Amino acid sequence: MIHFVGAGSGAADLITLRGKSLLETADVVIYAGSLVNPELLRYTRTDCEVYNSAEMTLDEVIDVMEKAENSGGTTVRLHTGDPCLYGAVREQMDRLDALDIAYDVCPGVSSFCGAAAALKAEYTLPDVSQTVILTRMAGRTPVPESESIESLAAHNATMVIFLSAGMLTELSERLINGGYSSDTPAAIV
Repeated sequence: MIHFVGAGSGAADLITLRGKSLLETADVVIYAGSLVNPELLRYTRTDCEVYNSAEMTLDEVIDVMEKAENSGGTTVRLHTGDPCLYGAVREQMDRLDALDIAYDVCPGVSSFCGAAAALKAEYTLPDVSQTVILTRMAGRTPVPESESIESLAAHNATMVIFLSAGMLTELSERLINGGYSSDTPAAIV
């Protein structure tokens, strides 16, 4: 069985109990080395095979999963935050479906929840905003035109913007052009 596990929002103790249990019993762990806190690997058994997917192609990741499955092993595919948000899991799931390999998903605590906790902030406040928009700027991966930063900013809802810290000047301009005032509170976490 392949378990896609959300690693949580950064600190090793923010993984879910289920995610920790899956790490503790896994025969193979493939983790997103450039994004996942390596302290999480201390939860693995000493005989667990550990692979850093930052150094692997999709084909290599799937090959490791398939070999573990064929030998009766359990694999944890450890992704940052929660796999349902910018987790890049669909392409892996499609490949596993084609190979008829079973998998499940263990949710994690997304970084947007961790950011609010670190800031001691609440995204939804009466008479301020009751809606949270999760999005990102277009980069190497495009964003549908109907979901441009400007069109989403027009709602004046709370926005959590992922994967965009390297484009702050453009992001600020686009948020203001979309309808936010230049003195709208913001935080970079």
